Amino acid sequence: MENTLAQLRNQHGITQDELARLAEVSRQTIISIEKGRYEPRLALAFRLARIFSCRVEDLFIPTDER
Repeated sequence: MENTLAQLRNQHGITQDELARLAEVSRQTIISIEKGRYEPRLALAFRLARIFSCRVEDLFIPTDER
């Protein structure tokens, strides 16, 4: 699964540390998601989408759809 988390985070001028605090996870979790090493659970995916006022589908793209 691919994601646009780093791009959205940069567009909004939010650091990994700030996003981690907003999403109530560790900075390492944000790093792992951005690098594609970790696919978040649904609750975290929705929390991240809410932070950026977008849909989960705007953040996470299944690799078979690219």
